[in-house]
Amino acid sequence: MKKMILKPGELSLSGLRTVARQHVPIALSAATYKQIDKSKKVVDNIIDEGRVVYSINTGFGALAKVRITEDKFATLQRNIVLSHAVGVGEFLSDDVVRLVLLLKINALAQGYSGVRREIIDFLLELYNNEIYPCIPEKGSVGASGDLAPLAHLCLPLLGVGQVRVKGKISDSKTILKKYRIKTLDLAPKEGLALLNGTQVSTALALTGLFAAEDCFAAAVVAGALSVDAAKGSTTPFDADIQRVRRQQGQIDVAKVYINLLKGSAIRASHAHEHDPKVQDPYSLRCQPQVMGACLDHMRFAAGIFGREANAVTDNPLVFPETGDVKSGGNFHAEPVAMASDTLALAIAEIGAMSERRIAMLIDHNISGLPPFLVKDAGVNSGFMIVHVTAAALASENKSLAHPACVDSLPTSANQEDHVSMATFAARRLGDMAVNTAAIVGIELLAGCQGVEFHKPLQTAKPLQQALKMIRSRVGHYAKDHYFAPDIREATELVRQGMFLPFMPDKLLPCK
Repeated sequence: MKKMILKPGELSLSGLRTVARQHVPIALSAATYKQIDKSKKVVDNIIDEGRVVYSINTGFGALAKVRITEDKFATLQRNIVLSHAVGVGEFLSDDVVRLVLLLKINALAQGYSGVRREIIDFLLELYNNEIYPCIPEKGSVGASGDLAPLAHLCLPLLGVGQVRVKGKISDSKTILKKYRIKTLDLAPKEGLALLNGTQVSTALALTGLFAAEDCFAAAVVAGALSVDAAKGSTTPFDADIQRVRRQQGQIDVAKVYINLLKGSAIRASHAHEHDPKVQDPYSLRCQPQVMGACLDHMRFAAGIFGREANAVTDNPLVFPETGDVKSGGNFHAEPVAMASDTLALAIAEIGAMSERRIAMLIDHNISGLPPFLVKDAGVNSGFMIVHVTAAALASENKSLAHPACVDSLPTSANQEDHVSMATFAARRLGDMAVNTAAIVGIELLAGCQGVEFHKPLQTAKPLQQALKMIRSRVGHYAKDHYFAPDIREATELVRQGMFLPFMPDKLLPCK
């Protein structure tokens, strides 16, 4: 595959979504390397002039006042990587690590970090050869950046640690030798430049955002199916109602429901002035309001994550134009943490509304459908217990939606006295999205089941297409059978983004 020329600081959300799902080889331009070299020259000048600058010739964190002599520069940089590689837990997935590598390359290549081009080339070798460092998922508080996970990312530079290639875990030295990639001794500032930064939190947050979009698209389709299955009214989706509310997400998503349900023979069968369905349950009637709010907050989070993906977040920063080295706090991942907490609410609410619609459909007193969506109820339990699964998952998401960013604990002898907890804030989005995908998958099955009970009347054409896709994987529930495989198939459709094509262009921020 031809390598894409990376333009540092210009990664798009749609491009990042592609990288999260598949490998895209990259390279840097000659102009980018010139900028990298200028930044490195500033660091070299500082050393030649004997100036004392944090992280170049001093200790780190609470040890910043300790002056380091030139003969210990290499040892200092090596030690910071080794001592900070203290993560625990399961390893992050290859998809996430691929994003982390891309984001770290993107940050360093902008020329504000003072590292050699060889450092970035090493990371490019890992990325392009699909050699993914094994990064434990736990151990970062999101300030000073993702220190522990980024240390694990960089261990292969030293010939230490483990990597995963094509699903197999090996020690770094063995794989580097196989691919003829040479290890490096780190020069002044390079250790901290590699370890400082929000790239792990941001990669996890982006992964959560992409999964949230998959859930959102599927939930809109599922919600439309449920409206037709329950012979609900489409009046609540009317443009005039949305216009006077003035909420953009609500306005945008209501149009999608209208288009999905347009031409439904089921709707036409009860769309008259005496239609009893003028006061549908809120889980049907208020979908534009709830899903619109979710969309607004997804768009907000996407803006934060998109900017963070292109940010330079190590410390101190090198400015070649002036020769200045400035110490600040760009490593503090509060923007990612707060946006992740916001996105968590949206993911939870998408699932919560879907669970309520499942409960509505199986209740024949509300939906008018056969009890538990199955013929000969009593002999058959139908969708009775699968709704319990959806309720369990929705409840779990409520706990996971608790904000992480408000739970700061001081570290590093109170030098780092406020931290963001962004890494957990972002990581839990994946678990929440998995839960919501399963809930929505169950609703898709329930909605199809309900619509089919109205035969020979047909639902709208877009929903017929969705039903056909679902039925290509899972058949009609005629009688009780082993249900778990059906749920898995429907959930996979959600997680694979198979309902994104039902959404109009530009509705979702990363599509």
